Amino acid sequence: MDTINPKLPVIKLKIVRNSNHPWIFQKMIEKPDQKIPNGCIVDIEDRGGAWAGRGIFNGHSRISLRILTTNQDEPIDEAFFDKKIGLAVGLRKEILNLETSTNAYRLIHGEGDGLSGLIIDKFCKTIVIEFFSSGMYRLKDTIQTILLKHYPEHQITWFAESHVQKQESFNCKEPGYDINPEIINENGLSFKVTPGTGHKTGFFADQRENRLLLSTFCKDKKVLDLCCNSGGFSVYAKALGKAEDVTAIDLDEEVLALARHNASLNKVRIKCVQSDIFPWLRDCIAKGEKFDVVILDPSKLTRDRDEIETALRKYTDMNRLAMQVVCDGGILLTCSCTGLVSEFDFFDSVRKAAWQAGKTAQILKLTGAGPDHPFMAHAGEGRYLKAIFARIHHGTT
Repeated sequence: MDTINPKLPVIKLKIVRNSNHPWIFQKMIEKPDQKIPNGCIVDIEDRGGAWAGRGIFNGHSRISLRILTTNQDEPIDEAFFDKKIGLAVGLRKEILNLETSTNAYRLIHGEGDGLSGLIIDKFCKTIVIEFFSSGMYRLKDTIQTILLKHYPEHQITWFAESHVQKQESFNCKEPGYDINPEIINENGLSFKVTPGTGHKTGFFADQRENRLLLSTFCKDKKVLDLCCNSGGFSVYAKALGKAEDVTAIDLDEEVLALARHNASLNKVRIKCVQSDIFPWLRDCIAKGEKFDVVILDPSKLTRDRDEIETALRKYTDMNRLAMQVVCDGGILLTCSCTGLVSEFDFFDSVRKAAWQAGKTAQILKLTGAGPDHPFMAHAGEGRYLKAIFARIHHGTT
C-alpha cells in the first residue's frame, strides 16, 4: 500500500485551507500535472503552499480528497490503520460496553472514526465492510488483516453499492464465497441477519436505542409498524413492550418473510401485510381504523441533492397520513435516514404534516443513531439518522 515518502504525489488546492473537514471537493483542487491513479495516498498543499494534510485522492469523484491525517509526520500505512481501528474497537468494547447488550454494532463509522469512505459492521461472528471510496477498497487487504487481529475466527465480507462504484470509478469485486447467516442478540432479543445482502450491511443497528425506547410505550397497545423491514420495531413492541397487537407493513415480500421469522425466533406473533404504505394508510383512514403507537421508518428517499425538495414533500405526505391513524394522545415515532435531509428540514416536514392533518404533535424526544455511530463536530454529515418521538393530539391547538 502507499506510504509516506519523498515521491508521494502532491495535490494543490485552489483555496487556502481554513477548515478541518475531511472532504475537499473537485472544484477546490488544481488539476494535477501528472496522472495520479484514483485511490492513491497523496500530500495536500493549499493555495499558499502550506502543507494541508494527507489522504486519499480520486480525480473522478465529486469528493476528490478525503483527508486522513493533518499530522505531517504520520504516514498512511498499516500502523495508521491499526491505530484507527484499535481506537474504534476500544470505544465500542471498553467505553460503550456494547457487548454487554448486543453482539451486533457499527464498528467503523466513516468520518466519525477518522476513516472517511469506510463503514464496518459486526454481526456476531461476521464482519461486513462497506466501501464508499476507491482508495479504501484498494486498502482492503490491510483492513482485513487488522480486523482479524481484533476479531479472530470471524468471517469477513465486503461490498460497495453500484452508485458508489460509479461515482468513485472502481469495480468492487465481492468475495467469491458464501457468508453464513447469523442470529444476533440485542437487548435479550434475537434477529436473523444475512450480512452483505439486502439493505445496507444486513441489519439496522443504528436504531437499537430507539427500538428500546419505543418498546416502553407499547404495553397493552395496538401498534402499527410502517416500512417494517425485518421487523425490528415490531418484535421489540411485542416481545419487550408487551403490545396487545402489532401490524407490520412493507412492500418487500422478502423482508416480510424475515420479519415473520424474527417474530418466531422471539416466540411472538405479529401480523405482516405486504403493501405500499400510501394506499394502505388511505384505506385505513377511510375505515376509521386507529392505532395507539405508530412507527414510520422509511428507507432513504434520495441520494441526489437536486431531489431534496421532492423527498421533503414525500416525508410530509407520509407523515400526514400516518398521523391520521394515531389515536388521540397516541405515540408516533417518525424517522428519516436520508443524510441529505437536515434535522431542521425533516422536523419542518413533520410540522407541516401535523398542520395539514389537523393534528398537534407534542414532541417528546429527538434522537438519532446510537453511540456506535459517532460523528465529528467538524463533519456533521455523519449524523444522518433523525428520529422524532411525538404524542399526537386531535386538533391544532
